Amino acid sequence: MDAGQIDQVRRFNRTVTERVGALHDHFLGRDRPIGEARLLWEIGEAGQEVRQLRERLGLDSGYISRLLRSLTDAGLVAVEPEPGDRRVRTVRLTEAGRAERTMLDDRSDELAGSLLRPLNAAQRARLVDAMGEVDRLLTAATVTLAAVDPDHADARHCLRSYFTELQERFEAGFDPARSLLPDAGELRPPYGLFLVARLHGEPVGCAGLKLPPGAPAEIKRMWVAPDARRLGLGRRFLSELEERAVRHGRDVLRLDTNKTLNAAKGLYEACGFREVPAFNDEPYAHHWFEKRIGRPPA
Repeated sequence: MDAGQIDQVRRFNRTVTERVGALHDHFLGRDRPIGEARLLWEIGEAGQEVRQLRERLGLDSGYISRLLRSLTDAGLVAVEPEPGDRRVRTVRLTEAGRAERTMLDDRSDELAGSLLRPLNAAQRARLVDAMGEVDRLLTAATVTLAAVDPDHADARHCLRSYFTELQERFEAGFDPARSLLPDAGELRPPYGLFLVARLHGEPVGCAGLKLPPGAPAEIKRMWVAPDARRLGLGRRFLSELEERAVRHGRDVLRLDTNKTLNAAKGLYEACGFREVPAFNDEPYAHHWFEKRIGRPPA
């Protein structure tokens, strides 16, 4: 990792924490630190499961319990077990909590305005554009990839969403029964694997790798949720699966795609795949790609 980049990130963090008032116990002039204020905002009008809040904010159980206890003692939230499953706890704002959240929203708008006000119009536009880019890249950095069983609930959610999108986008629709779908066993070790991408604990993408004996590795069912696109997940999936295929001794990586998926075709070409003659009978495929993989010589 470049030392200059590390230094710049740390300098940026110091500037932001100072300018937004994160160092003060009385964030935005209220009687609570930024952690409690942020938790009130995340709970929102509809309430949230405590587990989802913990995953969304990346907090450990002990810390979020202390925050919720403080907000409960202040009469701003109520934490209750779900009637159907008492292991699941839901937190909701009280009337006083909703009033406090509204106050925090108003003061957050004032803080944002104070950051923009000293700048001219061109500088404001540059700052807002830069903030958007930073937000996108930081969000990309929080996405995790993990190998799961193809029958895992998150894997099934991704595949259902993927098939639904193909049904809407393909000219003749999409019927999984007609496609050369790998069965679950082909995407389990040692014959393959299945990756799921998660953002704040929620599944936002998937990709499978087939490792048939004596044959090239093949990428199957790569999908990224619409609201997680432009985070570089497609490239990240391809890189991760290529690395894993190399680890399994493969020197060729294959995939196929439909003519409707132009963005996917462009991604494959940009990542070093070249178009080749058909290597399977997939009825929904119009383009077949192949890439020579492996570690470069020392």
